Amino acid sequence: MSQPKLLNVTEEIVHGLVRFLLFSSDYQTFCHCEHCELNIVANVLNKLPSNYVSSIQERNDVYNKLKNSIYINIVNKEIIHAIHSVGKEPGH
Repeated sequence: MSQPKLLNVTEEIVHGLVRFLLFSSDYQTFCHCEHCELNIVANVLNKLPSNYVSSIQERNDVYNKLKNSIYINIVNKEIIHAIHSVGKEPGH
């Protein structure tokens, strides 16, 4: 049996969507380095509520609850805003 650990489901969702959007054809001119990607993720996570869990079952329950069009649209808007903010001042 593995040790329980904390997992932020919001972080998992945001990170996946950032990669998807950042590498889409709409954002080809933006920096795709790991530093900028993590800055975008951090920017978005600071604007959204956390959803921490401590088991795989809880993770699946929360993930399925959050995987709806309303929540995804909110996250996507924050990501697009963060991509443009980081793109203006990439920090490297």
